[in-house]
Amino acid sequence: MRPIDMMVTDLNAEYLGIPRLSLMENAGKAVAQQVNKIVDSGRVTIFAGTGGNGGDGFVAARHLLNMGFKVEVILLAHPSKIRSKEAKKNWEVLEKMRISPAPLELRIIEDSSQLEPPYSAVIVDAILGTGIKGRLREPIRSAIKIMNESEALKIAVDIPSGVDPGTGEVLDVAVEADYTVTFHRIKDGLKMADPTFTGEIIVSDIGIPIICEVFTGPGDLLRLPKRKGSSHKGENGRILIVGGSAKYAGAPALAGLAALKAGADIVTIACSESAMLPIKSYSPDLIVKGFPGDHINPRMIKKALKIIERVDCILIGCGGGLEPDTGDAFNLLVQEIMKMEKPLVIDADGLKLIKKDTIKDYPNLIITPHEGEFREFFSLKSPIIIEDFKEKVTAYHSIANNIKGVVLLKGPVDMIFQGEKVRLNSTGTPGMTVGGTGDCLAGITASLWAQGLTPMDAAALAAFINGRAGEMAEKEYGYGFTASEMINFIPKAMSIPTITSGIT
Repeated sequence: MRPIDMMVTDLNAEYLGIPRLSLMENAGKAVAQQVNKIVDSGRVTIFAGTGGNGGDGFVAARHLLNMGFKVEVILLAHPSKIRSKEAKKNWEVLEKMRISPAPLELRIIEDSSQLEPPYSAVIVDAILGTGIKGRLREPIRSAIKIMNESEALKIAVDIPSGVDPGTGEVLDVAVEADYTVTFHRIKDGLKMADPTFTGEIIVSDIGIPIICEVFTGPGDLLRLPKRKGSSHKGENGRILIVGGSAKYAGAPALAGLAALKAGADIVTIACSESAMLPIKSYSPDLIVKGFPGDHINPRMIKKALKIIERVDCILIGCGGGLEPDTGDAFNLLVQEIMKMEKPLVIDADGLKLIKKDTIKDYPNLIITPHEGEFREFFSLKSPIIIEDFKEKVTAYHSIANNIKGVVLLKGPVDMIFQGEKVRLNSTGTPGMTVGGTGDCLAGITASLWAQGLTPMDAAALAAFINGRAGEMAEKEYGYGFTASEMINFIPKAMSIPTITSGIT
């Protein structure tokens, strides 16, 4: 498991209703129990940092006291610098316990000159967790050296401090643990690290349901790359939408506006000349390129390819119509896009006109069908009617594996498939049966992919955001909201504090 996957799962567990304070309690208790398995009494020194890893150490200290151990906790910073609110709460508990007869000693070390060799049978490394990268600062660096010089048994919490949680590399110094107690699943860095640092690896269950890895949640927002302060226009996603005809000008406009609201910098819409003015009337934020005719046709290919060269992701289908030469244009474009290995999202009319055999082996692909489009695309003769939900997911997954790209199947519970991977999304509302919400989803998907997510992560997160925006729109307007109104809730739906606090 990648460190980011663990962070996502933690937050999604909280969204499900499992407080991170409970997970920290279970993690700290697991560490204490492991200490008690190895030695049955004596003195334990816990070196703690200011994040969640330190919080696990604070909890372990409390449980070790209950088991009869003498405990020394060394906090390698001033308590005001504790970053995790759960860790802060557990530190405050220890401070209150210090006035009791319990054999507990709390020390605050802000300078490496204050460090002394610990005289304990066991040392617990609760300094740095899976969210830390880069070179070590003082007094952490000196603390690790002192720990390694000690003959005490050393137990690392989640990952030895100094070991890169993603790669297993040691850039400077790292704790040489005899045991590492990690949580939920083994981290990638532990698998790749030198056993000199990890020792024996023990994976402890801390009560995170597996469902938190399958269902989407606000934790998935953590996958979005942080924007650089120096970033410039276009660096955070350029998208081309190929769609829009005399009959259907709204679909590409909705997709484009949703893409912008989801964070893309620039959205260009390549449409028929007849759709250009209606699309422009939706918003001045959209760049609209009209091509001769009242529908998309092969005459636009040459100029469209020049735009495609400059964008990060292409969305094909929204409002394109079903004219035969529109199908010719779509299929020719797709073949060129595949040669360029560009990210490609196909929705709506694109799914009806683009041949499955053309794209089935293209991995750089996301398709976003609803039930009917799914059946038509995969040439199914009849609906899939299965009562058991798990069996239904398995059946759809088996069919989706006929292509190498991602399938985002829209429904009451969205299903996202690629290879062996399965994600599910339960956000949304019956009010989203209104026309245009699927176009919004396609636009959000293209936007997230253009911003740097993997196609699987982009599709899963897009489903969550789109459904969440729909829920917010329903709360504001009731069932009678429009896709245009729903779009305005996309930024709020992407706010982690708003979601986890329950404020909508």
